Amino acid sequence: MRRMGFKTSARQEMAKIGVPHVPGSSANLSLAAARSEAARVGYPVMLKAAAGGGGKGMRRVDSEAELESAYRVARSEAARAFNNDEVYLEKLIVNPRHIEIQLLADDHGHVVYLGERECSLQRRHQKVMEESPSPFIDGPLRQRMGEMAVAAARATGYVNAGTIEFLVDASRNPYFLEMNTRLQVEHPVTELVTDLDLVQLQIRVAAGEVLPFNQEDIELRGHAMECRIYAEDPQNNYYPSPGVITSLRNPGGPGIREDSGIYEGWRVPVEYDPLLSKLIAYGENREAAMARLRRALDEYIVGGIKTNLALFGQILRNEEFIAGRMHTGLLDEIIAGGIQPPATGPQEELAAVAAAILYHRQGGNAGTNGARVTAVSASFASAPAEMQSELSPWKAAARQEGLR
Repeated sequence: MRRMGFKTSARQEMAKIGVPHVPGSSANLSLAAARSEAARVGYPVMLKAAAGGGGKGMRRVDSEAELESAYRVARSEAARAFNNDEVYLEKLIVNPRHIEIQLLADDHGHVVYLGERECSLQRRHQKVMEESPSPFIDGPLRQRMGEMAVAAARATGYVNAGTIEFLVDASRNPYFLEMNTRLQVEHPVTELVTDLDLVQLQIRVAAGEVLPFNQEDIELRGHAMECRIYAEDPQNNYYPSPGVITSLRNPGGPGIREDSGIYEGWRVPVEYDPLLSKLIAYGENREAAMARLRRALDEYIVGGIKTNLALFGQILRNEEFIAGRMHTGLLDEIIAGGIQPPATGPQEELAAVAAAILYHRQGGNAGTNGARVTAVSASFASAPAEMQSELSPWKAAARQEGLR
């Protein structure tokens, strides 16, 4: 963990065993050295905090005129976030894929990789949505990257769960980015496609047990996607939205998993990361996973605070995302015009379904029944969000028929 948890030393370790990494420096830089290194690799470049993570202490630099200001800001932010102001510099790969390989290693010399995760949808270098497997990675590239990740773990004597992160360019060339020497937020998508409990396996490895499987036993089945649900306001520059959760309706159904600790009446604090929950969908293929995720997002209601739920609806309607053509700049392109709500809100759609069922149960009479259908739809669609979590379209239809 000491050797791989610090980005500059990790780059040095990878250079020793021949794992390709993004061109740039592998040591803390002075401003003069940063100028020299940027001139050597060519602009644009990226300044990064050596002890960093989560997009903090990172600055893109497109020209020498921008370098000094970006350097000072990156060091200042790194010092505040990590109590360490060291920075290094990399050549910027424009619009790459961000792909990571999940590892498990025990104390008995066994190391396996559990496929990859696509982490290219990011805002300010912070992951927002992940999936496994990546629609970009084929079998040979998966094996190549997996073997590189295993070599990295073996060379450093790493034990337990960890992740090797790569940037992959348009020509499918992977470059080592960093290692996360821990379990990550997005681990549920790997659990779903491998049918393995990574948390349990961590504990068993820490207790000295041998991994109960070999590499050839690992099989990826189906597809999983995860949304990071944040307490923030996308309509107001993603400003944090602390406060009391006044109502909550959790999604459910086949293939849906929600990892969460929130509940009605809980106060979202201002002191911590705004992550509320992780919403994960699993299906037999990518299209099925997307369909289930759309439905789950439509069901999810968090009242009293702002969330980024609408952002995921917009992502799942984007043609580039649907086609699997992601890169680290795609989310910025999607949200450039602002977050747009669906043309027809999910509650109105549900109300329309309930109304249609009532219409046909009543014999399809467009007269009196037509008015009742309208009343059913209106009674639900016009209700406040806090009430909709209790009053479903199905209940609204039943009440119109005098049922309870």
